[in-house]
Amino acid sequence: MFPRSTVCRGAQRALRRQAAHPAQRRGLAAPASGSFQYQSGEAKGVKFASRDFAGPTTTLALVSKAGTRYQPLPGLTEGLEQFAFRSTERRSTLRIVRESELLGAELNAYHTRENLILEAKFLRDDLPYFVELLGEVASSTKYLPWAFNEEVIPLIHMAHKKFLASPVDMAVNSAHSLAFHRGLGTPTASAAPTPYTKYLDPDTIEAFSKYAYAKPNFAIVANGAEQAELAKWVDQFFDNAPASFSGEVPGGAPSKYFGGEERIAHDGGNAMVIAFPGSSSSTGQFYKPEIAVLGSLLGGQSSIKWSPGFSLLSKAAASPSTHVKTTSAIYSDAGLLYTTITGSGANVRKTAVAAVETIKKVAAGEITKEEIQKAKAAAKFKELEHGQDILAGLELTGAGLVHGSKAYQIDEVAKAIDGVSEAKVKEAAKSLLDNKASVSAVGDLFLLPYAEDLGLKV
Repeated sequence: MFPRSTVCRGAQRALRRQAAHPAQRRGLAAPASGSFQYQSGEAKGVKFASRDFAGPTTTLALVSKAGTRYQPLPGLTEGLEQFAFRSTERRSTLRIVRESELLGAELNAYHTRENLILEAKFLRDDLPYFVELLGEVASSTKYLPWAFNEEVIPLIHMAHKKFLASPVDMAVNSAHSLAFHRGLGTPTASAAPTPYTKYLDPDTIEAFSKYAYAKPNFAIVANGAEQAELAKWVDQFFDNAPASFSGEVPGGAPSKYFGGEERIAHDGGNAMVIAFPGSSSSTGQFYKPEIAVLGSLLGGQSSIKWSPGFSLLSKAAASPSTHVKTTSAIYSDAGLLYTTITGSGANVRKTAVAAVETIKKVAAGEITKEEIQKAKAAAKFKELEHGQDILAGLELTGAGLVHGSKAYQIDEVAKAIDGVSEAKVKEAAKSLLDNKASVSAVGDLFLLPYAEDLGLKV
């Protein structure tokens, strides 16, 4: 136990500090005025955006429209991702690594269904070096055969094995494939070893890079950089990036929703995904803020420790060991609202039935006004939190510039969610049931239900 006098002295010091520095208070889910706004521009045909956070570090990203949706052959996005920061005409891989380490920087590359992101984190004063490095990557990357065989292929093979070992990943990718077929339906990880031997080689990766790094197909986004300074260096270091791309790349056609059902036997666990047409990103033409509210209303995962939470599906779970999560996946011209259920086969079955019944209740208006208000507050908070996050903000803004020439602004999203009415949420739930569902079951197929058992159209 601490002596009482020590505790009292500590409390007195704390009170004096509070009196000297009054706390600044701001309501939850209210963005600080202007703090998270991106300024956008264009230099030498390259779109760029920045928001100048105060601080000693900067995060810089090249966001390219080269996710798996746009790869003309299987595995090309993964191959191009693994070649990031390996070698350029001016710098060897060893030099890039050594210089980055001397500057205390971090380099990373990853991809989504629509975008390939090259990311650098560094001290603010080193912005010119890393803009120049990204400019080199976009204009003169060397795709060396020995690096392909000894380094790139093993990394893709590891991702392939990880994908096949996860029932959840398989179910989510299966649902996307059912919903969109090609394009957005292309798996984010290679699902078979075929690309390694049939389609993938340094020449095809280099050809794909000419598309990925053509100026109309990427944007430069920074957190912690002045707009004028970023514009200066982008203008200087991106002269040699391809001005255009003349070939045809799959995935450019507008997304079309199909729906359907797939069942995959797996001995690593049970996962079920029930998906419906959703909303595009806020920078797209098919943005529906009511889908975000409906996703929060259905929910599944609690945001409060030691509590199941208020969401409807958290109450519908068959047991504490059954996990339910509703996700609104947003893309440039489409979206997918899906619920993922994992657990024992019998519990997944019970929870899937309860999940569909819950959607029917929302569509019938059997939900209280208070539950809608809670869902709106949660949806707004999640959007603001996500947009405020540095990495998410970079990707959303870069994707907005590349796919729609519009930067993502979180205050606009918050305002749109505020305007969602109870009638809109009810209408959104009804539209789910009127459309074909995309239902994927992975695991013990003897126990996992069919879409028909759930009363869904596929």
